[in-house]
Amino acid sequence: MKITDLKCAMLGSSPVVRIVTDAGIDGFAQAESWKPFLKPLVLQLRDKIVGLDPTDVEQVMLHIRHLGGFKPWGAAVSVVEIALWDIAGKAAGLPVYKLLGGKQRDRVRVYNGGKREPLTGFSPEDYARNTAAMLMQEEGFTIVKQPIGFHGRMEAGVANFFYGDRMFCGQHGTHERGVLSEYGLAHMADCVQAMKEVTGDRAGLALDCGPGWTVGDATRFAIGVEKHSLLWLEDLLSGDYVPYVDADLYAGLTRATTTPIHTGEQIYLRQNFRPLIETKAVNVIGPDPCDVGGLAELKWIAEYADLHGIQIAPHGIANGLLGLAALVQVCATLPRNFIAFEYPVGEPDWWYDIVDGFPEPIVRDGHVAVPDTPGLGITINPAKAGKYLSPEDGAFFD
Repeated sequence: MKITDLKCAMLGSSPVVRIVTDAGIDGFAQAESWKPFLKPLVLQLRDKIVGLDPTDVEQVMLHIRHLGGFKPWGAAVSVVEIALWDIAGKAAGLPVYKLLGGKQRDRVRVYNGGKREPLTGFSPEDYARNTAAMLMQEEGFTIVKQPIGFHGRMEAGVANFFYGDRMFCGQHGTHERGVLSEYGLAHMADCVQAMKEVTGDRAGLALDCGPGWTVGDATRFAIGVEKHSLLWLEDLLSGDYVPYVDADLYAGLTRATTTPIHTGEQIYLRQNFRPLIETKAVNVIGPDPCDVGGLAELKWIAEYADLHGIQIAPHGIANGLLGLAALVQVCATLPRNFIAFEYPVGEPDWWYDIVDGFPEPIVRDGHVAVPDTPGLGITINPAKAGKYLSPEDGAFFD
């Protein structure tokens, strides 16, 4: 079997990859909906992989892995890797998890970071109402994650929140940064208290915090919320769209508190997780399969983290339904340091009409059942999806 073409089209705002073979077996994958600029980066990989055997996944990746980088630039390489596994599974007549070593669980826990109504404000009452709504979803989520601090623009909605001037005004991928005021720290503590009064001990609460905090503020906050037994504080120092790791700073923070510290969604490749893992700089890592280099890369990182007593909760909020399928496959194979992965949703809603193969409902009691169908376990319906393609991408399914 040989690769004959690599295509990329926009479905909604999501770049979708299709790898075509001479055996009539195609592989699909989807990048974050926040990366519409990714299409030409995917297409420039085409000539490097055409003619190769797609079932020799690692050999193909050796031709393109060097062309990725920290988020967002590793996404083009990552989604190609995922599409290769889709082909390999279909060719073998096996689900991808079988090719990655077999499953350790029949259903995979997800956490709710994206199936939500927008926050109506940043008061403790707003957070309490929003958290209650997230827990009332029909999926029965057992873990929710809320934005706080410099994640979710709290600095814009709370007066005198920090000693700094806002620069980016919501531009995606940019982050404010500065010293928090005493009022800002106290306000966030009140918000955490309000959310914990909603979740009690019946559901886990995690917080997505930044990046942008100083080490001192992060330490004070982490110590201050220790009594609430949070699952983790995410990306306090560096994180989403930050092209470096800051393992030394994270190590100091982690050792100063019993509140679990989490980071890693922006990191590309196992080599760049080594400082976090080998120095035990964090308690939880959160690689995203659509940014870290793909499914096999994520599995290697999870196993290495397990050897060092570090937990894993993969990122994935905007990876769409193909990303959801990929996360189910790889997370089924992860060691028992796995907590849950971030549940991606289909946006716009018509995505649920063009993808076949998911159970109904997709999530039950906070878990997704692991399918036994070949490849990623789902398929795109070309007849239904074709009407959402632009004229430029009209030949995507041909």
